[in-house]
Amino acid sequence: MSLKIRLTRGGAKKRPYYRIVVADARSPRDGRFIEKVGAYDPMKAKDDPARIVLDTEKVQAWLAKGAQPTDRVLRFLDAAGLAKRPARNNPQKAEPGEKSKERAAKRAEKAAPAEDAAA
Repeated sequence: MSLKIRLTRGGAKKRPYYRIVVADARSPRDGRFIEKVGAYDPMKAKDDPARIVLDTEKVQAWLAKGAQPTDRVLRFLDAAGLAKRPARNNPQKAEPGEKSKERAAKRAEKAAPAEDAAA
């Protein structure tokens, strides 16, 4: 059984509230879970200590049993000092796609004769 430490959404429309739970990876997002290990309230201020509430002992126990946190939960655990989140770097992310490069080359070809005529 593959275990995940992940968020389940609660709260009203446009007012999210998340529980941090340990669940089987195959169960639905807001479905059955094994244990609640914390809560996350994104509506609170970023510097509010009640924004993220974690039961550190339970989290450490589940990590020791092999539960894998999702990326968002891993950010919370890294901030709490419970797990290390490796830094990510994708320099190709901001690079334009193939079609965009082709369009830019065509525009440059069309603009070159106009510049020569103006000079």
